[in-house]
Amino acid sequence: MNRCGIVDIGSNTIRLSVYGYGEGKTRRLLDKKETAGLAGCIENGKLSQEGIKTACRVLKARQRLMENLEIKELYAFATAPLRNISNTAQALEEIEDATGLSVDVLSGEEEARLSFQGALQGMSLRDGLLVDLGGGSTELVRFRDGAYQSSFSVPTGSLALFSRHVSGLLPSKAERRAIRDEITDRLKAQNSSPLPAADMCGVGGTIRAACKIANRYYDRPDSCHSLTAQELEEIFDELKRPGRSSLQLMLSAAPDRLHTILPGLIVLRTVVRRYGCQRIQVSRCGVREGYLLEKVLHREEKQ
Repeated sequence: MNRCGIVDIGSNTIRLSVYGYGEGKTRRLLDKKETAGLAGCIENGKLSQEGIKTACRVLKARQRLMENLEIKELYAFATAPLRNISNTAQALEEIEDATGLSVDVLSGEEEARLSFQGALQGMSLRDGLLVDLGGGSTELVRFRDGAYQSSFSVPTGSLALFSRHVSGLLPSKAERRAIRDEITDRLKAQNSSPLPAADMCGVGGTIRAACKIANRYYDRPDSCHSLTAQELEEIFDELKRPGRSSLQLMLSAAPDRLHTILPGLIVLRTVVRRYGCQRIQVSRCGVREGYLLEKVLHREEKQ
């Protein structure tokens, strides 16, 4: 079985996934992530030198890990933190000079499409709405009969909203309202008359964290990968209350997302309400698996 690594440079985390592939099958062998917070390194529309150095440091560490595993194939792509800046070319050049890696910057449409291709692997959903909620952008994909129909990307996510609106660790009532208003306005600007979708396929760390919190709140096993719209409302009401119990719940389920979980849940609630979603299935796969399928495996098949 062949092996390769794919690095996803996101707004909040930089994640390496190692895959084995061959004879029409793929298997994820390893996941390694680091919370880099690149969205917090964007100043006046540019990724700062600190952000570029952070990306280079993490990429070099992943390269060393790949060398130790004796895996030669390593691919890297970036989403919002390198897409939604004015110095993309400069950042890419500095990263390549420092690491030798040529980073593929995905457009919002590409990210949405690849998230869809990856997320539905092994899932039973045939019709609905896919939501990939990241740190710096949010992608929405409508699908029917298991086929991609349409998509759009909203250039904001949980970490970006935290950076813009939250003055402390957790958002106040006024700050929660400002986050909700921003995401509502951005969704309306993209789609004024959304078609209802009872089922949602959720992708991304924030949505996975929401599911983990729901599992602990309702005393369910970690193997549960779904929650209802009503449960989402109930855990949000619990988490927004100041106090030790809500803080402990977030720390037990998603300690590395303590500052972004409430902004992310506000985005998720807003989408759920706007599209009338009733059920959320959380996928462990997403844009990295879609990138593997389209950019790596399909390219090798053509050679």
